[in-house]
Amino acid sequence: MDSRQHNTPKEPEIELFVKAGLDGENIGNCPFCQRLFMVLWLKGVKFNVTTVDMTRKPEELKDLAPGTNPPFLLFNKELKTDFIKIEEFLEQTLGPPTYPHLSPKYKESFDVGSDIFAKFSAYIKNSRKEANINFEKALLREFQRLDVYLNTPLPEEIDQDSVEDITISKRKFLDGDHLTLADCNLLPKLHIIKIAAKKYRDFEIPEDMTGVWRYLNNAYACEEFSHTCPADEEIEHTYASIARKMT
Repeated sequence: MDSRQHNTPKEPEIELFVKAGLDGENIGNCPFCQRLFMVLWLKGVKFNVTTVDMTRKPEELKDLAPGTNPPFLLFNKELKTDFIKIEEFLEQTLGPPTYPHLSPKYKESFDVGSDIFAKFSAYIKNSRKEANINFEKALLREFQRLDVYLNTPLPEEIDQDSVEDITISKRKFLDGDHLTLADCNLLPKLHIIKIAAKKYRDFEIPEDMTGVWRYLNNAYACEEFSHTCPADEEIEHTYASIARKMT
């Protein structure tokens, strides 16, 4: 009789620390916190989330991560800081067959939205009325670039043997029909732009950007994204002091 036991890998002990909101308990506005929250959720691993009230950082957290602001992570009681390094660590450590790989197949999926948040920040901080149109055009150019990418079929969408030409992509997300690290990076930023730009600049993503809207609508239908978003009020409060009044 074979008495050998098949050892299943033990689930890691994971605790993610994220910025707390205005009430000191709910999730606050932090795209990097949401990015890691999404990664862990998509990995399908068990984890706990602790919100950190930045106005009164508890003593135990000061001892745990002195001088460190969220997000940070405890992985089997080992402290991990720097969200980029945490993401890389999670992708390397939590891999197949137990957990899915989340890296995008195409480099452009990561690159396409890389400047959009910087253009938004310049737009929202500008206080000169005569310069506003140029900052808005710069932001719209980045949205246009994103829209073109999302509407351009990926190689796997094109059937070389088919007589029917696919001219518009039908994929749900940046890199295909599954959320990847590229989406975890971009979607929290797009959500902030959508809320803050509307509130303080009356800016809305143009309806004719069908690729962007298809992408956002598909994303909001996924709980990994929609359930990790901060409340609109959190974003509006953050940008109340950042958005400059026009003069």
